[in-house]
Amino acid sequence: MRMNVSEGTGEADLRPLSARSVVLSLLLGTHPPELAVRDLLRAVEPLGVAGSTLRAALSRMVAAGDLRSTDAVYRLSDRLLDRQRRQDAAVHPETRPWDGDWEMTIVTATGRGPAERAELRAELTALRLAELREGVWLRPANLLRPRPHELGAVVRHFTTRPEEPARQLAATLWPLAPWAKTAEALLDRITATAAHPSDRFTVLAAAVRHLLADPVLPPELLPTDWPGPALRTAYTRHRRELIATVLGSPA
Repeated sequence: MRMNVSEGTGEADLRPLSARSVVLSLLLGTHPPELAVRDLLRAVEPLGVAGSTLRAALSRMVAAGDLRSTDAVYRLSDRLLDRQRRQDAAVHPETRPWDGDWEMTIVTATGRGPAERAELRAELTALRLAELREGVWLRPANLLRPRPHELGAVVRHFTTRPEEPARQLAATLWPLAPWAKTAEALLDRITATAAHPSDRFTVLAAAVRHLLADPVLPPELLPTDWPGPALRTAYTRHRRELIATVLGSPA
């Protein structure tokens, strides 16, 4: 069996702020995802991004198709709107009571190139499936989310009940202990950076990336004191406070 998420070391994935990452984080966390340039200028100042740097980044992002602009208002492109929906689902996943069934997805397409295979793996991982063996993906059937229509041409979906004990299988498919360790480190850092907008922005960006890798398993398959709900609560509260601070109003 093979894990589809690296085990990691429990260290938080903190990446340096760039003007592009600041703009994307602000818009991805804003509903609807659009901000006037004056609001963006006010927001990036406490984060250490100069106005000239912001304007250059906005121009590049429009040219790259990340943003659309009308009358000095910038909004996410359709492609990034899909990313916002995935991010929202990561923070607030929809679940149902688990009855013991598992989803199984079998890759049926052949002759695909490396780039197409990598894209398919990314899509299946985004659906919070884990790879049991090449071309066979599983997860407990407790998660409610739409599947991309285009997947129907390359995969088949089934419902199954593996003979292997469910808790043992889940622990094999996902690196639960490392994920929990990193989540706890992020919770500590969120609290420690609460008074510093730039540092808190960086930590919250790392937190939402980490939540995207949460398998959202049924409670009965998780270790005791699983920190997923606590990280979601902390992220939601601190992000709301940060957006209010840098924009001057709730997002």
